Amino acid sequence: MEAKKLSVLIAGCGRVSEKHAKAIKTLSDRYKLIGACDVNENAARAMIANCGKAGADAKVYNDWKKAIDELSPDVVAITLPSGMHYEVATYAMEKGSNLLLEKPMAMSEAEAHAIYDISKKTKKKIAMGHIYRYLPVVKILRDDIAKGVFGKVTHGSIYVRWGHGDDYYDSAAWRGTWKADGGALMNQTIHAIDLLVWLMGTEPIEAQAMIAQRLRHIEAEDLGYAILRMEDGSLAHIEGTTATSPAEHSAEFSVFCENGQITMGLVSGKPHINIRDGAGKKLNFRYLRKQNKEGGLSSFKTALNPHLGIYKDLHDSIINDKEPIASAYDGYSSVDTLMGIYKAALTGKAVELPLKESFSSLDMKDYFKDL
Repeated sequence: MEAKKLSVLIAGCGRVSEKHAKAIKTLSDRYKLIGACDVNENAARAMIANCGKAGADAKVYNDWKKAIDELSPDVVAITLPSGMHYEVATYAMEKGSNLLLEKPMAMSEAEAHAIYDISKKTKKKIAMGHIYRYLPVVKILRDDIAKGVFGKVTHGSIYVRWGHGDDYYDSAAWRGTWKADGGALMNQTIHAIDLLVWLMGTEPIEAQAMIAQRLRHIEAEDLGYAILRMEDGSLAHIEGTTATSPAEHSAEFSVFCENGQITMGLVSGKPHINIRDGAGKKLNFRYLRKQNKEGGLSSFKTALNPHLGIYKDLHDSIINDKEPIASAYDGYSSVDTLMGIYKAALTGKAVELPLKESFSSLDMKDYFKDL
C-alpha cells in the first residue's frame, strides 16, 4: 500500500537544512517539498534543487508567514536561528501544521512550555531534531536499560567537543549570542543531554554548573560543565565545548550500570560503540543483530543522516496518531534542563528541576561582563 505523501515547507536554508533535503529526497514516497523559505532566496533555490524530484514544484519564499499562509503545509521544518523558534512554531501550529523543529525548542523555559502547550491544544505533532535518539541500536539499548537488563543505573557521562573557530561564529551575527543561539551547552550539547537523560530513563531533579569563555569571541560560553542529580538517585556529568579543534568533532555518551556499561560516540562523523555486560563480555554484535532484525539493513543508514530517522518517525506519528520518538515534551524538558544549568552557573548554587519559575538565556547576558 502506497504511503500517504505529506507536504513540507522548510523554513531556514542554512547548514543543517542540507540534511533535511537529503532525507526528503530519500523519502520521496512519503514527502513532497512544496516550499523553501530563506532571506537569501538563492539558498532556498539550492535547497529545492537538493531535494531532486521531491522538490520539483516547490516555491521560493523570503517571508515565512506568507509561505505558511499560502501553502498550508502538513509539516513545517524549522531550521531558523533558535531565537526565532517560538514565533514560527506557534504560528505554524495555529495554522494547522505539524513541526520538525531543530534544537533547542526555544531560548527560554516559558517559550518552550508554551510551544508544548500549543501542540497539545492543536493536537499537532512536534518531532524534535534530537538526532542521537535516531542512531542505530540506541532505542533498543534504552528499552533494555528500562527493563533492568543491565541492573541499576549508577551514573552517566557525556562530552561534546565540537570545535568551531571564530570564522564559524562570524559567519552569522546571531551565532553565539544569548538572544538567538546560546553557547556550547545550548547549541552543540543539547542533543547529547537529551540522549543521556533518555537512556538513563529518569528525570533530572537538580543541576549544578560552571561555564567559561576560553577561546571564542562570543557573548555566550565556549566551555561548560554540569552535574545533574536524577530522580532515581543516579548522577550525570556533562562537558560541552567549542574551544577545541574544528578539524575533529567528537561526542561520546556513557551509561554505567550495576551489570554492565554502554559507550557510544562519534569522532569526525565515524560512529563507535562499546557494550559490555557485568563480566566485561562485549555485546556489540548481539545488539547489531537485534537492530538488523527489527529494522533491517536500511535502518543503519540513519548513522549517516539521523534526519532520515526523524522524518520516517514523524510520518509514522502523523499517519498513525502517535508521539514521535523525540516529542514536544522532550523538547520542552531539554530546554528546562538547559535553563536550569545556566541558572546554576549564574547563581553558583544548585538549582531544583523542573524550574519553578521561567528562566531565559537572556538572563545570562551580563554573566561574563561581571566576571
